[in-house]
Amino acid sequence: LPICTRAVPIPAGRFVMGETKGPVPELLTAPLTYVPLPLLRKRFPDFPPSRFTVYIDHATGGDFDERPAHTVRIQRPFHMSVHEVTNAQYEQFDPAHRALRGKHGLSKAGNEPAVMVSWDEAVAFTRWLSAKEGRNYRLPTEAEWEYACRAGTGTLFHTGDSLPAPFHNNATNSAFDEPRDVVSTIVGRTPPNAWGLQDMHGNVEEWVQDWYGSYGADEQTDPAGPTFGQFRVVRGGSHGTLLYFLRSANRMGFPPETRSWITGFRVVLAEPIQPVRQPAAMFDLRRAHESMRKRVRHDRSKPHFRGPLPFVRIPPGSHGPLYSHHNHDTAIAECPNGDLLAIWYSCVQERGREVMVAASRLVRGTQEWQPAQPFWDAPDRNDHAPALWFDGKKKLYHFNGLGIAGRWAPAAIVMRTSEDSGYTWSKARLIHPEFDFLGMLTESTFRARDGSIVVAADITRSFGKTSQGSTLWVSKDNGSTWFNPGGAIPGVHAAVVQLKDGRLMALGRGENINGRMPLSYSSDMGKTWITEASIFPGITGGQRAVLERLSDGSILLCSFARDPKTLSIEPNRYLTSIFAALSYDEGKTWPYRRIVGGPERAIWTLD
Repeated sequence: LPICTRAVPIPAGRFVMGETKGPVPELLTAPLTYVPLPLLRKRFPDFPPSRFTVYIDHATGGDFDERPAHTVRIQRPFHMSVHEVTNAQYEQFDPAHRALRGKHGLSKAGNEPAVMVSWDEAVAFTRWLSAKEGRNYRLPTEAEWEYACRAGTGTLFHTGDSLPAPFHNNATNSAFDEPRDVVSTIVGRTPPNAWGLQDMHGNVEEWVQDWYGSYGADEQTDPAGPTFGQFRVVRGGSHGTLLYFLRSANRMGFPPETRSWITGFRVVLAEPIQPVRQPAAMFDLRRAHESMRKRVRHDRSKPHFRGPLPFVRIPPGSHGPLYSHHNHDTAIAECPNGDLLAIWYSCVQERGREVMVAASRLVRGTQEWQPAQPFWDAPDRNDHAPALWFDGKKKLYHFNGLGIAGRWAPAAIVMRTSEDSGYTWSKARLIHPEFDFLGMLTESTFRARDGSIVVAADITRSFGKTSQGSTLWVSKDNGSTWFNPGGAIPGVHAAVVQLKDGRLMALGRGENINGRMPLSYSSDMGKTWITEASIFPGITGGQRAVLERLSDGSILLCSFARDPKTLSIEPNRYLTSIFAALSYDEGKTWPYRRIVGGPERAIWTLD
């Protein structure tokens, strides 16, 4: 068995990198390529007409990070492997990898791609192969990959503006938990492009050399991407992926330590190449903020209310990197300097790969939130469910789900920290690297009485099973390592607080008891839970409760109801009013309940 797959020569030349054609929106909605809009509306009769417009606008012209299209010169010819490095080839370098074959039923055979391989492990393979053969192997640059994929074409795919059926390997918005999602990925079964390369559209995503960064308009020669970043680029798309994301120009990315069952790599035989340009900062709200700190004095001895204060300030018609269509699922924290920082996900549709996290800042003493800015965006991943927490000293924590594809689950969990009130952030770290159904975080984050950091998350499903509810992630070493105690809280989006006797108390959405929110207690830090009916009406989609321990020792609950003063009305699916309630006896009674802002503000209680 040869160590490396057969390689073919790739000539020097020029090409236009990025999207120039404008992909058809039908690629986002069905494994078929061209479907006339009237037929599309007939196929999806419940899809609101306004959403057709947004969907089409989003799809027209490609993703924002594929622009501007620009000329690239590849001045030195190279050789590229015909298909991805296989299990059999990779395991000559790392025999232990054999234990990962067939994880979740995928990539079992020796002639299927070596997946569950991080970027660093792929680079280590190229160095081992170079030393063994006495020639220079490496990962392709992003420009080399797209140039080789196109093979002289300027169309959406190297096959033209449509992709033939042999490339449609479960071309769906896959959940990766259904029998249809277990597909064969044997290499070399798709027709080659004009230069003899196979599996460039689909099969598995492929690590390339570059850090992810934005494009420039100027012509470039042998570009190699930024010198640093948050994500390494992957190209080509995978099985279980809509055709839109298999295009020659499409860009995706993962943190470099990611190991997933949809990501492998191929190699090039080429001269070493070094990155030369710096990336632009993704998130910087520091601009002009210090000059805007005009204090507004309030008499702290008197009650004060102001609002609502809209914080989603995104220009209408925005289709990347911020999206004006759907902004939801907010996390908010006080910063060490007294500012408020809000983050939320912004998208066209919640199950889309375009989902990113936006942020806005309310500078202490000012009356208006700053315009939204990009905060976190793993390219073409569903960055669902952000959480934000201030430890009360000097550090902010950002937690986020990292969806593997076009759904909020399966997902891993990333964590970042900031020690300058959220202006700059550490590099993301995968604190839960497994892509499973325990990675959709809620906003409940707190430090327990034993010093542990506790974060709540949804159980959205599990491989081969249907399950729903909430669970916890716990760190006993200040965020270095994390574990899941294993218990399940009835209801998703659980609000969790610790009582003074050490027990945990939680309220969930769904799984109501006689129409009331399920109230759960744990005496073993989340390993087991006992549940009873609360006095509060159940909540529904688009709604989430909050439990918070206040500095005076009371517990604050914010939720939704028709009449929070009596709570005697039958629960209704369409609740209208936010209410706040206070308990001074550890949740036994809630004597103070008040509507926030008035029942007429229904629009403010949703997105």
